[in-house]
This record gives sequence, structure tokens and C-alpha cells, in this order.
Amino acid sequence: MKRLLALLLLVIPTLASAASLQPLAGTDVPALLQPPAHGERIIALWSLDCAYCESNLEALATLQRAHPKSIKLITVTTDDITAQRPVIEARLRKMKMATYPARAYAEASPERINFLLDPNWGGETPRVLVIRADGSRTGISGALTPAQLQKIR
Repeated sequence: MKRLLALLLLVIPTLASAASLQPLAGTDVPALLQPPAHGERIIALWSLDCAYCESNLEALATLQRAHPKSIKLITVTTDDITAQRPVIEARLRKMKMATYPARAYAEASPERINFLLDPNWGGETPRVLVIRADGSRTGISGALTPAQLQKIR
């Protein structure tokens, strides 16, 4: 009985975090880009090989925790969910981002999803899309500065 309990304690957290990573196809993008009822939705685009993505995600998570009722943070990796799911999930856990809604690209043409998310975006990461309740949007590429973080909120 103790062995079974120990096994469950090891497996359940893995299953819970694995369930949070969802595929992102082109048909999912319009719903993701809908303005929230209030506040801001922040879509943090990142990739496994991105040098500044982890620090951006940490800064955005801190901002979201400071404003939990008005900011919803969603992480989206531009890496392929089919080929990279275990690696993506492990990285999200390592960065302590596994509790946030997470998506990963799920199409053969990542450029199509890039364009659907933001026609002005060239695909570089990190990229942050801020969607406000009034329908306005802001896109920021590169490492976030304190001034940019203040403008988000």
C-alpha cells in the first residue's frame, strides 16, 4: 500500500502538469486573440532555444501575481507539441510556469500561426502580445525592460 501511495505521489503531479499543455492550431488563434471581458490577456510567446524567454516569463508571472484579477497570462511556445511535448513540459516545470495556461504550436507551418497571431511579427522570441478589454493590442519583441512592463499594466 505504501508503494502504491508513493507511486501515485510521483505520477499525479506529472499528469496534472502534462494536462495543462494544449496544442495551438491556426483555428484556435481567433479565440485566443479575443479581448478579455476586463483587464488584459498577456500571451507570452517563447521557444526552447530562446536566450531571454525565461527572464521574460518570470517578469510576466510576477506582474500577473501582482494583478491576479486583471491580468491573465498564457504561455505559447513556438516549438512543435508533437515532437517536443516532454521537453516543453519539463521546461515549464523548471521555470515554475506549469500552473499557467500553456499552448504549443501544433501545425506543420509555424509561420502560419505566427502570422495569425500577429501579422507584424517576424517569429522572433521572446514576443509578448497584450490584448486589452477595449480591443487594443500591443506587441513587444525581445527582453522586456522595466519601462515596457509598466506600460503593460
